[in-house]
Amino acid sequence: MKAAIIGIGGIGGYYGGKLAAKYAGGEHRIIFVARGEHLQAIRKQGLRLSTVEGDTTAIPALATDNPRDAGLFDLVLVCVKSYGLEAAARQIKENLHDETVIIPLLNGVNIAERLKAVLPKGRILPGCVYISTRIEGPGVVRQVGGSGQLIFGPEQAEDLEACRPIEAFLREAGIKAELVGNIAVPLWTKYIFIDPLAGLTSMTGKAFGAIMEDEAYKGILAGLMQEVFLVAKAQGVSLPGDIVQATIAKASTFPKETKTSLQLDFEKGNPAELDIFMSYMVAAGKKLGVPVPLHEKLYGELLKKTGKT
Repeated sequence: MKAAIIGIGGIGGYYGGKLAAKYAGGEHRIIFVARGEHLQAIRKQGLRLSTVEGDTTAIPALATDNPRDAGLFDLVLVCVKSYGLEAAARQIKENLHDETVIIPLLNGVNIAERLKAVLPKGRILPGCVYISTRIEGPGVVRQVGGSGQLIFGPEQAEDLEACRPIEAFLREAGIKAELVGNIAVPLWTKYIFIDPLAGLTSMTGKAFGAIMEDEAYKGILAGLMQEVFLVAKAQGVSLPGDIVQATIAKASTFPKETKTSLQLDFEKGNPAELDIFMSYMVAAGKKLGVPVPLHEKLYGELLKKTGKT
């Protein structure tokens, strides 16, 4: 199998590093698509990956910024930021055959839909991950938390068994991969957690602890989660009736200093993934006739912070 990881940031570096470390020199070929100093460092010394299980150096079969050099792919893990999704998809159009499996690991619940609008071939299996990782320097990726779980699956349950070889391929590399038959539920279960927290931490500049210890902020957080719940319900996604309370409880277990990736991007002056969070929720609410006033207010405030109002 020839597997490509598009975007060797924290997420792509972790899962791509696991694959390259396992399958180096064997029948499977692991391709890294990266750029800049990170790519140059990987070409010189491999990818240095530090995880909760230990450290390793992963040597891909090829590290490139031009995937057209790599031929056809059998599996693609898409690990770019959401604002680079369509550009990344266009970059790999020529690398796909009809049976290529594409697993996007971005946050967001409409990523497969966006990919389908660009990619002419391949089977898209939506996915999500539970991990906290970061690039520590060129060629170096560190896991700082999270279980490392990767959940993915077909949009049609009848296609489930055909995906088992991909699950086995990932698991053999030490990845906690789980193939599921109703992928919408785990996607939205993560989204109801990450979307409200990303928005609120970014607007306030406060980490998890300060949010959870303030009753006013905690109330806003619950309201934002309820809006996500109603939008999911309007699209036919059946989440548990107590999911808001359960998600609040889950957020309370995180270290007080935890920050979301969106918050960190605002702090660093990086582009912000508002397209998959507040922007998506506002648009979906209007389309479905579901009021989302808290998201609308939050979106307006965050747009001001980006200077795009």
